[in-house]
Amino acid sequence: MNESTKINWYPGHMAKTKKQIIEDLKLIDVVIEILDARIPISSRNPDLESLIENKERIIILNKVDLADEYETKEWINLYKKKGVTAIAVNSNSGNGIAEVIKNIKNEYEKIKEKYIKKGRIGKTIKVMVIGIPNVGKSSFINKISKRNAQEVGNKPGVTKQKKWIKLDEGIELMDTPGMLWPKIENSNMAINLAFVGTIGEKAIDNEEIAYYLIEYLAKEYPNKLIERYNIELEGKETIEIIEEIAKKRGALISGGNVDLGRISDIILNEFRSGKIGRITIEFPR
Repeated sequence: MNESTKINWYPGHMAKTKKQIIEDLKLIDVVIEILDARIPISSRNPDLESLIENKERIIILNKVDLADEYETKEWINLYKKKGVTAIAVNSNSGNGIAEVIKNIKNEYEKIKEKYIKKGRIGKTIKVMVIGIPNVGKSSFINKISKRNAQEVGNKPGVTKQKKWIKLDEGIELMDTPGMLWPKIENSNMAINLAFVGTIGEKAIDNEEIAYYLIEYLAKEYPNKLIERYNIELEGKETIEIIEEIAKKRGALISGGNVDLGRISDIILNEFRSGKIGRITIEFPR
């Protein structure tokens, strides 16, 4: 991908979403920011940092079942050193949800004194949940609220209107639409977002994404490629590895030539579903 590539992916309603979040933050005690555990840097909206800097916050490293377990622990340790609580969560199984509720209450303890002074004893803890599209925000909210009423989808903007969701533990969650930022000027960040499906093939071609993914995996997780596709990597260029995988998967067209479009889709789908293994793209070092 060309280093000068800049991806514009900012739908018109995003400016309105940002304005609404700024307004709603006045009501909020604690902010939960949901990131994809595989790409904690790239899945973080840089515009949100300045908006929530004065709020107590918790980082959720979601989809932890798809990420390298060791690297996730390292990310949590790094956040801890910075004084930020980070929790590994699998929103499908519910692992980590109890810890989230516990830490919401812990964060609230830091600020409740000001409410007591105003005579507001027993106040409901108001929590805003934020995150870019496709980090599993809706799945997280469904699991923590023990309900399945909210539609879950992978398309940006599926959850369009803010909602208050009351939990049993004296906590109210405010759901917000997935908020993007105007431009992705860092090509590596764009590719990482494309790996996990946040940026679709309309922005970056799937064949290009699959190429960079195989290049990355051959360097950082070669054994997972070998085990998944039963291939040899030694001495092979990236395109040769893709061709070998295509032959193993039968992704061929007439004349025995490789169907690059089909094998690219297969590779990306198997990575995103965790079939290649637990993989982290961004390391905390």
